Amino acid sequence: MKLSEILTVLEKMAPLSYAEDFDNVGLLVGQPQNEINGILVCHDALENVIEEAIAKSCNLVVCFHPILFSGIKKITGKSYVERAIIKAIKHDIALYAVHTALDNHKNGVNKIFCNALGLTNTKILVPKTNFIKKLVTYTIPENAEELRNALFDAGAGKIGNYEDCSFNSQGIGTYLGGENSNPQIGERFEFVQNTEIKIEVTFEKHLQSRILKALFSNHAYEEVAYEIYSLDNLHQNIGLGMIGEFEIPISETELLELVKDKMLCGGIRHSIFTGKKVQKVAVLGGSGSFAIKNAINAGADAFLTADLKYHQFYEAEDKLLLADIGHFESERFTKNYIVDYLKEKITNFAIILSEENTNPVQYF
Repeated sequence: MKLSEILTVLEKMAPLSYAEDFDNVGLLVGQPQNEINGILVCHDALENVIEEAIAKSCNLVVCFHPILFSGIKKITGKSYVERAIIKAIKHDIALYAVHTALDNHKNGVNKIFCNALGLTNTKILVPKTNFIKKLVTYTIPENAEELRNALFDAGAGKIGNYEDCSFNSQGIGTYLGGENSNPQIGERFEFVQNTEIKIEVTFEKHLQSRILKALFSNHAYEEVAYEIYSLDNLHQNIGLGMIGEFEIPISETELLELVKDKMLCGGIRHSIFTGKKVQKVAVLGGSGSFAIKNAINAGADAFLTADLKYHQFYEAEDKLLLADIGHFESERFTKNYIVDYLKEKITNFAIILSEENTNPVQYF
């Protein structure tokens, strides 16, 4: 199977456009035209994981964290990153990372986290900003339905749980074609007033080229009048973290016991108990201190994340319980999700869950 075919599946699972700007996701090592014999899925593509891939005849490693994160100027084998990259290239093993592309997905890291704890009624905690655009165009009534449907097929008009959303209004359009024009209605040098339909649709910014292709290919006019705006709207189905609810409130101690059991934590650091029952819980896999205020504003009784610093525990201010459950622990079941997804989409193919424990944090 060609790597390019697998890349298509991976990018549907975790669209690269969902990733944060600081991140380094997608194909890190390898060439799309290469033939893939097997896929090893891991959390971190360390040297021992590359060795596992070699032993199991897998020449594609799909990792959660990108082994290449910051720019490097030399590859001499002096660091764990360089050694892993050298070994992968030497054995013709491709590396692909999903990281925040899957963090931001509504079914990704934080949904997996919520499912492990049994939280329901989940929604995004920190919706993605600067991700939605709006197209406005004008056409004759006879062309409106065909054009609108083409825009929908290209991905426009999706709002939350709804598809094919648009706003349409009628007005009078005017134009006067010059010497080189070929007007659909009227003649050159003729001032035309005609009934037109104004179509307005929103779309995710990474779809813009597809949207414009659909617009130009299906519009009735020789010259297409259109406008594109960037919106400040939050994207309710894309973003970091998630908040959900327990059906029956539990105590803070019961919550921590549940988390320790379900997420297999070696230890949990937490803020002072508030003494309140816990029903609404916010989660954010990985480093989530930036979202403490989001959790408080969302009315969470507890916020579960990782990599909290000493002074950040003060930010709980008796409004909620803050718990640092460990970076690896908060994301530990992500690789299982990736394996299950790939097995569903790519049948009769070797897709293997790594057995290597790459958590660098140990507990005494």
